[in-house]
Amino acid sequence: MTTTTGEYPMQKWVFEDAAGRFDIDLGDSNMLPGRLDQLSVPPGLELDYGHDRGIGALRDRVADLYGGDSASVLITQGAQQALYLVYASLLSPGAQVIVYRPGWQQSWDITADLGCRVDCAPYRDDLTFDVEAAAALAGPGLRLIVANSPCNPTGRRIADSDLKGLLALAERHDAYLLLDEEYALDLRDSPTVGSDRVISVSSLSKVYGFPGLRVGWLYGPPEVVEGCARRKFLSTIANSVLCETLACDVLDHRDHYLRRYTEITRQGLDLVREFARRNADAVELVEPEDTPFAWLRLTTGEQPLALCRRVLDAGVLLMPGETLGASDGFRICFARDPGAMTEGLRRLEPLLRPTPQVPPSTGPHGGRNSNLPNGVL
Repeated sequence: MTTTTGEYPMQKWVFEDAAGRFDIDLGDSNMLPGRLDQLSVPPGLELDYGHDRGIGALRDRVADLYGGDSASVLITQGAQQALYLVYASLLSPGAQVIVYRPGWQQSWDITADLGCRVDCAPYRDDLTFDVEAAAALAGPGLRLIVANSPCNPTGRRIADSDLKGLLALAERHDAYLLLDEEYALDLRDSPTVGSDRVISVSSLSKVYGFPGLRVGWLYGPPEVVEGCARRKFLSTIANSVLCETLACDVLDHRDHYLRRYTEITRQGLDLVREFARRNADAVELVEPEDTPFAWLRLTTGEQPLALCRRVLDAGVLLMPGETLGASDGFRICFARDPGAMTEGLRRLEPLLRPTPQVPPSTGPHGGRNSNLPNGVL
């Protein structure tokens, strides 16, 4: 398995190093969180076990997002569980998995834990998906190609020609293409509809801003859904009926949430663009494509984790590239209140360039100058 030097677990960064040390969060990758009082639930809702595949009303709504059939839908505990269930259901020791890095740690950690051969394909220099590189890695045991579009953390989406190339590669090897489409605004464009080789995963966490509901899903071939549903039942049985019912309310007002998302991300991206222009000697903005975050290449020579630690001391959370399998930049979320966004960038700006370390003055024999009083350098 290919590794990346300087990798640093996101879990440690977010839940250990950064916990309680920031008041401005520009590190998470989701829209501003929604509130419970924005949602409604029918009075008298019976809090039973629900259904292992998700309540029918929610499966129907998710199927409508794709313009497809509810038989292809499995409701999960967020997109994270959906991805895990696909890995656990489709993969066996010795199978080959091709992933792209930087990306989501789960795709290379869990698949390796399952005994698979994991090969990491690079992006092209412009951070578009390198299909030729993936094809060069493909072997006779290829079972799964994992891609994220739009991509976390690069913000780039897979071009139609590259998507066709990845799908053709999967078909040639009798493999599956697993698409993490958390940030896709219109799932009717997903290639999973009408294909028996593509699996799509998404949720209400990122674009809609309800990660606390822990409602995600996968949409794919019925036989894949069946295998994943069996493993879900044997692990968590079903989701919360309450959360799934609230999820129905979110999707019933989908247009409202998408308008809100578009407006807030537009304002935030304008601020990030101006920030990058002012600091062109230190960062390079990779223009995002409908994501709530952007990738900023760091050109000062400093490691992203070192910068993000100094920025954390100023009360601002960023996501260092080392947590995502990269070492040349950091992710910044701009789906934030404009006031908080402006203040976070104001604190970040003077810290972008590392302060040169000035060595202490030395006397003729090295060390402290003996002609100066104690404590004076």
